[in-house]
Amino acid sequence: MSARWTSAVLDPNVAGGLAVARGPDGFLLDDNGVLFSREWLKRQDLDILCEHGIGHFDGEPVFLLELRSAAEVSGCGWRGLRQFMLEGDFDIYKLLGYAAQIGTWAREHRFCGSCGQAMTQIHWERAMHCASCDLRSYPRISPSMIVLVTRGDEILLARSPRFVTGVYSTLAGFAEPGESAEDCLVREVREEVAVEVKNIQYVGSQCWPFPHSMMLGFHAEYAGGEIVMQPDEIEDAQWFNVHALPPLPAGRSIARHLIDLYVARRLGLAEPVLPG
Repeated sequence: MSARWTSAVLDPNVAGGLAVARGPDGFLLDDNGVLFSREWLKRQDLDILCEHGIGHFDGEPVFLLELRSAAEVSGCGWRGLRQFMLEGDFDIYKLLGYAAQIGTWAREHRFCGSCGQAMTQIHWERAMHCASCDLRSYPRISPSMIVLVTRGDEILLARSPRFVTGVYSTLAGFAEPGESAEDCLVREVREEVAVEVKNIQYVGSQCWPFPHSMMLGFHAEYAGGEIVMQPDEIEDAQWFNVHALPPLPAGRSIARHLIDLYVARRLGLAEPVLPG
């Protein structure tokens, strides 16, 4: 983590500090950003589901107010997590990415998954506890693999029907139980475009703005096969020359980093650095 933002378990019974508010429409913000005086924020008409101490930003303690519903706050609006990833202070995005994971986990673990009784928040560790059956639930991470497949000066890019019109990106998918990262990568590429890969190399990782998601980024070389697109998942997939690329994912995303890194190496340019 950066020197500006560090995660920590803070007791919400302690007064003071800063706070962020998260609701169905994202995070509350005003012209000064998303970090508010905690006391001021709690005086607003917010329907607070729970509160968690999540760490420190520039040395100040930070708390998350997870809301049941959105609210109108004078001079403020709401913004989704993905927008913070693509623009603005990346340290703030990392803070909010962590807050979103904790908020989602807290919302989904109000009741015990074993016996159904209400769970209580433990203030000295990141856990929810069921007094009835003694189950403790901790935040979980769902790893997904994202890979750039290359063939000399060509890179394999595809687009989903859910993408912005015209944009092509790398292939990705979530790991299944019992899979290694490499097994997942090979399976996802085979399922989505029917291509085989070799020489898999890990590049880097990024917290992704979806619940529990951690993207593990890889580069792999083409080993064989013709492109056959997976129905309903892949709208188009093609080999693109590094000198003639289509519209690409937004900067600061790991998908764009994988592409830019390979192109830079192929063309002898300065290598980009993955934000983080």
